[in-house]
Amino acid sequence: MSSPAARLRIVALLVAASIAAPTLAAAGSPPDPEQVKRGEYLAKLGDCVACHTAPGGQPMAGGTAMSTPFGVVYSTNVTPDAGSGIGRYTFEQFDAAVRKGVTADGRNLYPAMPYPSFSKIGEKDMRDLYAYFMHGVTPVSKANREADMRWPFSIRLGLVPWNALFAPDQPYAPDPAKSARWNRGAYLVEGLGHCGTCHTPRGLAFQERAFGSAESGGEDFLGGATLDGWHAPSLRHLAPAAETAQFLKTGRGPHAAAYGLMTEVVHFSTQHYTDEDLDAVGQYLASLPPNPASPAPRPVAARQEPAGLYTTRGGLGYVQFCSTCHRADGQGAADLLPPLAQNSSVTSPDATSVIHVVLSGGRSAQTERYPRAFAMPSFSQLTDRELAEILTFMRSSWGNQGPAVTAEQVAQLRGQTEPPAAPGAAFTTPRFAEMLDAKNAAQLVRGMRLMMDTKAQLPEHVGNVLDCSSCHLNAGTMAHASPYVGLAAMFPSYAPRAGRVIDFKDRINGCMLRSMNGKPLPKDSPDILAMVAYVDWLSVGAKPGATIPGRGTGKISESIVPNVENGKQVFEKQCAVCHGRDGEGLKEADGRYAFPPLWGDDTFNIGAGIARTYKAAGFVKSNMPIANTLAFPMGQGGLTDQEAVDVAEYFTHMPRADFAGKVKDWPNGDRPKDARY
Repeated sequence: MSSPAARLRIVALLVAASIAAPTLAAAGSPPDPEQVKRGEYLAKLGDCVACHTAPGGQPMAGGTAMSTPFGVVYSTNVTPDAGSGIGRYTFEQFDAAVRKGVTADGRNLYPAMPYPSFSKIGEKDMRDLYAYFMHGVTPVSKANREADMRWPFSIRLGLVPWNALFAPDQPYAPDPAKSARWNRGAYLVEGLGHCGTCHTPRGLAFQERAFGSAESGGEDFLGGATLDGWHAPSLRHLAPAAETAQFLKTGRGPHAAAYGLMTEVVHFSTQHYTDEDLDAVGQYLASLPPNPASPAPRPVAARQEPAGLYTTRGGLGYVQFCSTCHRADGQGAADLLPPLAQNSSVTSPDATSVIHVVLSGGRSAQTERYPRAFAMPSFSQLTDRELAEILTFMRSSWGNQGPAVTAEQVAQLRGQTEPPAAPGAAFTTPRFAEMLDAKNAAQLVRGMRLMMDTKAQLPEHVGNVLDCSSCHLNAGTMAHASPYVGLAAMFPSYAPRAGRVIDFKDRINGCMLRSMNGKPLPKDSPDILAMVAYVDWLSVGAKPGATIPGRGTGKISESIVPNVENGKQVFEKQCAVCHGRDGEGLKEADGRYAFPPLWGDDTFNIGAGIARTYKAAGFVKSNMPIANTLAFPMGQGGLTDQEAVDVAEYFTHMPRADFAGKVKDWPNGDRPKDARY
């Protein structure tokens, strides 16, 4: 799917697309290496690589196809190759192309190349950029492909009056009343950073309504804009300078995370800004008067569950599909998964982007600070009504004050997105929202809560920090994550480990003793009856002995020989970010766990099923890492069978609590070969 902002940049590509082979030779003598180095930094400030490097292609060699409302553009070769690149460009020709949108042969560039913003670049910086492109970029011989624009957009003469009316052509003029740091921020934002290309609203001629805060009409500058199914929010007075700097450096902040095209901007450009430049950008943006149409920044809401979480369709939908990552309190998970409370995209009056991202999914920015990108899976499998209910709940909880989302809005955006293909599994995820229609709705919701928040709800019976949902993901409604769906039809049944026939209450208490390392519940207690009622509700229509798609955790061949050293490496690379380098889990600021520990005294004991290598490997292969792909509903998966076995062997054999009742297990034989005792 081509991103909106990517299309806005269409002509950065078109620019190159129209750069014909120049006629005059570039300066022959190599420049000062420091000048080339400065030019390289400036190219990163301008994010040149994002448009002019195709996925998997050579740097700056072009070739990326970009669809636009007016046709298709192809990024061009801007390496110093003399035949197909810009190797013959003089400085004057290079300057005219970048700052005025005119190629060496006199053709006008389309304004998707942000030359109206680049016009503000000073001459010294232009000369440094020229030095870098001519002497710091490897020449690549790769022919350019002509843009395929529909008539009349294929006629470039119309750009002459457009430029006269809408394109500035003077370098940035510092404001003497402002500090040097403020002016540096303005120079970067208005010029090389070309932030207005996406964040400034456009007029009828597709022109940016303002190119700087000091211009007539400057109140429009960075005021937010919607294009091609995405909304770039207002940047005016959006956050304190330090918060903006953190976001641009890491792609994450206390109120939001980068998504869509902004992940590329952070990855290729802003993470490379110096701290001084980031602070300058933050100070400049913080100084702009706020956009009256955008919500003012608000204090982060206290960590609490919002009203309606368990009593409304939107709240229960959020619990089922969103709370694992974004938490019931909307605060996200530490620095890994973004908060929704006071998130500018969530609270924006224009819901376009928040609708788009839940339909299409996306990935967080890859940066030096956060090298692993976390995926937001696509939720396009949910209906328009379900998504509207969940988004409306999000936009009105934790102090958020965004307008309600309608099913019609979701339907309109759905037609503009390209969600990943739905998996072919026949497993149907029951919807928590439907519990509200049952006569015993309160009991069902109570049972679900007991299984999602077991430690907090049953502190006297849980001896570690786990919940049932630590293993039975999404409260037992997810395929191959030990789902409860259809489970009631399997009991009573013979259990080899117990050596007798057990009922479902026995099964629950077995987990309390082993996985929870705690104490059993009285079999007639309201809590265990609520859990049974919940699983019965999930099992309506299931027949004893029938095959249920998605049951269990997936199978792993026990012929695979574990490699514990490789398992340690897999753990450190794929698992430690959530579960801690020492398996200690990831705690929130208030002491609660966002992700559970995998060994030590606070996790499952050796009697738990998940303590077995191949049992654990099946779970890991099907469900870990989460937020790794765009797969519904948790973006899980990505390890090979061998890696799953290796990492399972590693973490299951780390120190953990003993199980006193182990001497009674498998009294009739048939003990699995991977049992811990």
